[in-house]
Amino acid sequence: MEASALGRRRRRGWRRAPAAGSPLTRAAVVLLLSAFVARATPSVGYLIRLPRSFHLTQDTVKIVGSSNFPVKVYVMLHQKSPHVLCVTPRLRNLEMIDPSFQWHGPRGKIISENSTAQVTSTGSLIFQNFEEGMSGVYTCFLEYKPTVEEIVKNLQLKYVIYAYREPHYYYQFTARYHAAPCNSIYNISFEKKLLQILSKLVLDLSCEVSLLKSECHRVKMQRAGLQNELFFTFSVSSLDTEKGPKPCTDHSCESSKRLSKAKNLIERFFNQQIEVLGRRAEPLPEIYYIEGTLQMVWINRCFPGYGMNTLKHPKCPECCEK
Repeated sequence: MEASALGRRRRRGWRRAPAAGSPLTRAAVVLLLSAFVARATPSVGYLIRLPRSFHLTQDTVKIVGSSNFPVKVYVMLHQKSPHVLCVTPRLRNLEMIDPSFQWHGPRGKIISENSTAQVTSTGSLIFQNFEEGMSGVYTCFLEYKPTVEEIVKNLQLKYVIYAYREPHYYYQFTARYHAAPCNSIYNISFEKKLLQILSKLVLDLSCEVSLLKSECHRVKMQRAGLQNELFFTFSVSSLDTEKGPKPCTDHSCESSKRLSKAKNLIERFFNQQIEVLGRRAEPLPEIYYIEGTLQMVWINRCFPGYGMNTLKHPKCPECCEK
């Protein structure tokens, strides 16, 4: 009775409940019912940046060099590079008589007929499909005359070109539930049902839910006794769209958009568990969501072999570089 009274005190200020037939409400009701029927279940399963605004792959982007220091260039893996120009900002706005350009990279001289790295007639270096092994120092040797009467001038410009990948980003959620005794099999049954419902909620968005941690603890409440609580930690990440149940290629299928929709669905689902409990006249079930305990963080993580270094790459802090 003490835990029931506490749960009722925690459920203050509910929002108006949505229509009884909404999928999220039905999911919340199913989860609530599973908290009751768990004790009658004889067998239980034990299943347990990219920088988002940083793109340098458009044809319109052009990178100029510096005669004082190497210029860093970031190219997304398996994408076309920006145009790397063999000029400084000053020379770009001046006439050059009889200019000649010669590029050298980690593998030696670059010729214009190269299928992966091309040099245009104006000396720009362009990569069509940038690979990991192409990262390194690239040097352009420029010869030109400022005017017809002047002697030939020579300039050497260095660029350090890095391959980077989009980070693997996902949402990590934590939530707490009032629970059965910590050694009870009913907690495991409920956990399985919760994960099934969450996974189904985000399935059509080509997202997946993964359980990261599940722990049961006895918690001493303020001015009250002990109660058992389940601490869930789970992640929501996007799948490759071609691997999802509904292949999708338009703009709405970007990972960040799908993840954002999945996050909103999950937050609404937990809110509606509170609303469903608030309409009940019967005592609370033994296992129920504790209002206000859902927390979420956004996590960026690079794939193995790549990492972020804001000190070394301040202009691309969310890039996962090799």
